[in-house]
Amino acid sequence: MLATALMLAGCTTPDPDGSPRSGETGSAGNGGSSAPPEPGQDDSASSSTPSDAGTPEPSGSLDQYGVSAAHPLAVDAGMDLLVDGGNAVDAAVGTAFAVAVVEPFASGIGGGGSAILAAPGMDATGYDYREVVAQDGNIPASGTGVPGFVAGLADIHAEHGELDWAEVLQPAIDLAEEGFPVSDFLAQRLRADFGPSSIEGLEHYHSASGEPLSAGDTLVQDELAETMTTLADQGPEAFYDGPLASELSEVDGLDADSLAAYESEEVAPVSGEFGDYEVVSAAPPLPGAALVQQLQLSEALGIAEHEPGSAGYVNRMSEAWLAAEESVHRFFGDPDFVDVPVDALTDAGQNAQRADQLTLEAEGVSANSRSANSTSGGGVSSVHSAGAQAAQQPVTAGNTTHLTVVDSEGLTVSMTNTLTSFWGGSESEHVGGFFLNNQLSRFATEESESNQPEPGRKSVSWSAPSMVLDSEQRPVLGLGSPGGHQIPNILTPVLVAWGLQGASLQEAVDTPRYHLQDGVLAVEQEPSAELTRLIDARGWSVQPTTREQAIFGSVQALEIDYDTGHLTGAADSRREADVEIADADADSGAGNGEE
Repeated sequence: MLATALMLAGCTTPDPDGSPRSGETGSAGNGGSSAPPEPGQDDSASSSTPSDAGTPEPSGSLDQYGVSAAHPLAVDAGMDLLVDGGNAVDAAVGTAFAVAVVEPFASGIGGGGSAILAAPGMDATGYDYREVVAQDGNIPASGTGVPGFVAGLADIHAEHGELDWAEVLQPAIDLAEEGFPVSDFLAQRLRADFGPSSIEGLEHYHSASGEPLSAGDTLVQDELAETMTTLADQGPEAFYDGPLASELSEVDGLDADSLAAYESEEVAPVSGEFGDYEVVSAAPPLPGAALVQQLQLSEALGIAEHEPGSAGYVNRMSEAWLAAEESVHRFFGDPDFVDVPVDALTDAGQNAQRADQLTLEAEGVSANSRSANSTSGGGVSSVHSAGAQAAQQPVTAGNTTHLTVVDSEGLTVSMTNTLTSFWGGSESEHVGGFFLNNQLSRFATEESESNQPEPGRKSVSWSAPSMVLDSEQRPVLGLGSPGGHQIPNILTPVLVAWGLQGASLQEAVDTPRYHLQDGVLAVEQEPSAELTRLIDARGWSVQPTTREQAIFGSVQALEIDYDTGHLTGAADSRREADVEIADADADSGAGNGEE
């Protein structure tokens, strides 16, 4: 039954193709790695345990260090911490708190997140500090769950950081206390979707005339600075059973016992072969295994031979996405409560077989050969038909924020944090200068038998901090993106271009993105005549998007070249992200955790 169900997840019908991409092959052109590593995941994510390898001793492996994050001021905060002798974890934690100040709509103290860490000589490990259902099992109308941001970052720092906790938080405190110029994107979010209702009654988000702050105005967040100062002085315990907990426990969906009981988790990330590499991503209930499946199906379908934006490219990307999305809906849930078949979903051989079946059916060779799939809920085209026949709703912008940090020892952090919806939705509260999350709403929007609310349980969501490892298990690329439901379709084209088509990192980030949802294909550019014929044949409708709508996220990525000791970054112009890379100073120890 499991094999049948998994095959059903990919049973849709490809159609017209474009011409192969001239002069390109399926071999990877980046990172200097050779044969792919052997997969090594357990069959269920819940049975996985993290490595005890710990942070490696400094080896002087790189000549540079860098930070890629959602806002230039947050990048500055992380770089300053590296210059002051911190390592990648110090910089990532400091950057995350700084992002919480300059992007209050995206992430912060009232939310949660997940991260992956790896380095030469250190096995990749993951941290899950996402929000959970309170101990009474109550799902409030706001969707607010017990926040994990503070606990998760504190645990990551305690295990792997070098600088004092208070020193790491100081750049964010300074930003909140002294203020910063409102960016164009923040000004837009203050006026869009949940922005107006979320900031209602909060004077510091408004000008003297009562209008939301405009680009260039200064945003000062005194209350947030006070909260962060309390965390710096008293530690994370202040949030969960100290002075901050008393106010939080008055919020519907939170209580003192649930706050005191919260613990972040160190978990083994999922992984799978892709091209000449191994892709590592977030464990369930996050969609890392589905991202790996989408990549492997895309590769097996021959996507490397098709120019991004061509009919053949979009056709294969969409087929792989529909299969991966169905896997999430069918199998994913909190691994502390359900078994998720991670091994089956990330096995390159099994996904190649599924891709072969898709190709055979597309060519009409065996269109009726798998009628047994009807025992799992439909015929061979049920997944695709469901997407085409569902009520067509527009694709909307997805929240979250991502950051990637690499220090001069090669320690790499890929971290995605979120409030879930922008501003935590329309009903989440503002407490202590920060907005609370609406993460528990995902039990309804991603409802399935495997994703049901219970006390202490985490919901399925779409954050996917990821890394690419070479044949020596060293990180050669860290990446992730905001974007909600679109995140797998944001990361897959970047990895296909970089890992299979020999594109530079900037070229890969600039690759056009597509997202198919309920028969609606969201696009960044006008479809070609060839792609239009595919869209018509599929019965899809087209949704043109603009950068201002923030549909397709913003990839924050850093690439490592161990031969040269240099890093490469890429600026994603879809939002206002920034990246900075600097030369390591052997005398001062900048960027390598030495002082």
